Amino acid sequence: MTNRITALFGIRYPIIQAGMVWCSGWRLASAVSEAGGLGVIGAGSMYPEVLREHIRKCRLATAKPFAVNVPLLYPSIEALMQVIVDEKVGIVFSSAGNPATWTGYLKEKSIKVVHVVANTRFALKAESAGADAVVAEGFEAGGHNGREETTTMCLVPMVCDALKIPVIAAGGIGSGRAMLAAMSLGAEAVQVGSAFAVAEESSAHPAFKDRIVVSGEGDTRLRMKKLVPVRLLKNTFADAVAQAEAEGADSATLLQLLGRARAKLGMFEGDMEEGELEIGQVAAMLKEVRPAARILEDIWAEFLREKNRLMNL
Repeated sequence: MTNRITALFGIRYPIIQAGMVWCSGWRLASAVSEAGGLGVIGAGSMYPEVLREHIRKCRLATAKPFAVNVPLLYPSIEALMQVIVDEKVGIVFSSAGNPATWTGYLKEKSIKVVHVVANTRFALKAESAGADAVVAEGFEAGGHNGREETTTMCLVPMVCDALKIPVIAAGGIGSGRAMLAAMSLGAEAVQVGSAFAVAEESSAHPAFKDRIVVSGEGDTRLRMKKLVPVRLLKNTFADAVAQAEAEGADSATLLQLLGRARAKLGMFEGDMEEGELEIGQVAAMLKEVRPAARILEDIWAEFLREKNRLMNL
């Protein structure tokens, strides 16, 4: 398939791996890129020199394009951006912040910029700032999410109708059927997070992967909307957050409960009760740990199969 996204990134398949904190290191990014998609290193959990190491290792592992995801709320954002420029990264996915802050700077360095949004207002702001594309991420997604709770099915067509630049759909997409639905809504690619979080090459702790593949429908909830909304798997920490929110906790109280390195404790170090376990609703559909290449190939094969089925109705 050739469209504006595959041409923009120089990739074979319009499938992008999300830049997930504690899951998306160089091994996962290079595996996805080698398989024909776009691998993304998640810089949100990395110190600048750690990011530099991952970029260099990724480049050694694949000659194909890959990207870096940068949450714009990162406290040492200037240092991360300097590493990206120094290492000549060609594609940056920005998220969790104002797209106008860094898009112009990156574009001046000939870096392609994609901004993750959860509503049409910020999609238009990203386009105005000069972004090459946006990721429209619905309420179903894990990680940072929209307070409006707009689902992918509603968000993607609204953003596609509002923008001239290409749109990548995200949130609840872990299969070829979901990819076909997103493309029919106007998206030109999909971003897949949770399905790659359980890939063999994911840097997530094995205990986290195991918890994901045994999770069921309704085992995630959107929490911490007074801070930065995230979707969490049920555990002791998530229950404590839910109780605090039910009691009307303010953002300061929630921030104190969250503390430092809570996500690292859960997703990277494997504490399944006290750690923060960010994952999307599609976790209930993920039943095994597989190589990243196989995950991508299965999504693409199912996409083609379902597309052909619909054409023959």
